[in-house]
Amino acid sequence: MSEISITALQRYLSELFKGDATITGIRALGAAGRKAEDALKKYGYGTPLRIDFTVEGEQRTVVFNTVKPGGFGHERMADRAAILLWQARSFNTLPRHVRALDVGALTRDGSAKTLGDCLELFLLTELAEGAEYHRDLDRIRDVGALAALDLRRCRALAEYLAEVHAVKHDDPGLYERRIRELIGHNECILGLTDSYPPGLDYIGPLQLAWIEKRCIDWRWRIKPLTHRLSQVHGDFHPWNILFREEVDFTVLDRSRGEWGEPADDVAAMAINYLFYALQHRGALDGPFRTLWDAFFDGYLTATGDHELLQVIQPFLCWRALVVASPVWYSDLDLNVRTSLLNFARNILETPLFDPAHAGDLLEAPA
Repeated sequence: MSEISITALQRYLSELFKGDATITGIRALGAAGRKAEDALKKYGYGTPLRIDFTVEGEQRTVVFNTVKPGGFGHERMADRAAILLWQARSFNTLPRHVRALDVGALTRDGSAKTLGDCLELFLLTELAEGAEYHRDLDRIRDVGALAALDLRRCRALAEYLAEVHAVKHDDPGLYERRIRELIGHNECILGLTDSYPPGLDYIGPLQLAWIEKRCIDWRWRIKPLTHRLSQVHGDFHPWNILFREEVDFTVLDRSRGEWGEPADDVAAMAINYLFYALQHRGALDGPFRTLWDAFFDGYLTATGDHELLQVIQPFLCWRALVVASPVWYSDLDLNVRTSLLNFARNILETPLFDPAHAGDLLEAPA
């Protein structure tokens, strides 16, 4: 981290306490006293600092807290920010709990900013022009035919993922976290199974529980493959891609972390070719079968990553649960929904996935 500036801290305290603040002492809690400058120079995230200061002649003492980076869901700055934002609100609602005075942010230049008045955070982005890729898929489904551009775009998406996934990262604990989140994250498998309402005639608690249990088996199978940790998008589906002319496109809404398992992105896109094929012909056939084959062939040729076929199974299960969901697709044809849920279960019984035989997985499990 950049060195914290005493001047900047005094400026922050002056803003927060509405008066001229002068720091008289800083030390780590539980440590012997030392000069304020030395305490800040040797400061590490996760160490609480006692700060003594005067403001308008009144002596005050506060404790400066940060969260140490590391495991247990603390790897990313956003993880640590979420903890502190929650603490800033919740400390003051529990009787006898030490009070929170503010939540703030450290900046690159060593200064501090108050966030104490914020109710929600927001993100400002540029405007990207283009049409969502799902519009191409809608057209293909409705007219029943591919244009040459459709194949070029499919291959461009596969090549883009190959380029993104070529960037590797050495952090075994982070890979294990991403595989753990595939199962337990609110937006992933358990979140999806919980979103299926009771009383459905096409899937019920016993089948959903079976999926969850098999996915845990897959977690332990994939967890050791930490060499696969790669740069990822995290939600690479046709609603998050804007095409302009030819194969010029922009991606939107990267999700759940910079690093992860490449199978995540591959499954997120591929399941939509299957989804549209079922809507179009009730089987993995026709123009969407052509796109399915082109996407897998393009990706595997570009990456040489045939190990993907041994880890993609729970990711395809998750994405099948998404597109079969009555929450996201309430008007989906029952045969389409049933085929997708068959696929979600059958893929978990497939140790080595062969995209060429994916259509066999649409039948009801034995």
